[in-house]
Amino acid sequence: MKQDTATDRKIQREVESELQWTPDVEAARIGVSVENHAVTLTGTVSSFPERMAARRAAQRVKGVSAVADELTVHYAGAALTDSDIAQSISHVLEASAVIPGGSVKASVRNHTVTLTGSVPWNFQRDAAVRAVGAIAGVGYVENHITLPVRPSREALAEKIKDALARNAALAAQEVHIDIDDDQVTLSGHLPTWLEKKQAGLVAWSSPGVRAVRNNITVGTE
Repeated sequence: MKQDTATDRKIQREVESELQWTPDVEAARIGVSVENHAVTLTGTVSSFPERMAARRAAQRVKGVSAVADELTVHYAGAALTDSDIAQSISHVLEASAVIPGGSVKASVRNHTVTLTGSVPWNFQRDAAVRAVGAIAGVGYVENHITLPVRPSREALAEKIKDALARNAALAAQEVHIDIDDDQVTLSGHLPTWLEKKQAGLVAWSSPGVRAVRNNITVGTE
């Protein structure tokens, strides 16, 4: 397939502008390349939250079909070992008022943290990722925390459909929902990454959802 180089150059400029516009990202240290509407981010960032902010900034740009995150986290100050990071994680999880005590376990290898365990609600799972990701020395967080099964498949699908219909940004859009056990798969087409993300958040907000596979495509058809 012939590459749309003019459009790719336009997307590259807009991603670079969006990175510069994002206050928690040091755009000068991040490289942007685009091929067939797919963005690749390279360079260094100072923390895991900055890495995620850069990825989200690229996803917000209209026309972006995918984002490859090849960023590395450069740790400022004294070098931290995996043991140092693990101790900090233990303190953070124990001190959290949102995450149920003892519900989340963490392992650290080469500055990558793997979270396991089970919590009642998805916001608690997100809180664990945010809390751990903010710890100095963490380069990446793999989230394997599970959620309990609650409503039937039919009831869950109906709740998600109703929630999508209530959402002003998504009410006029066609989003298809498929539920296998407690995993929700979203498909269809939406104009922007922001709307795709919103649809995913709507699905996650339903009690009993343990996994969301967001297969919605974005961009102009």
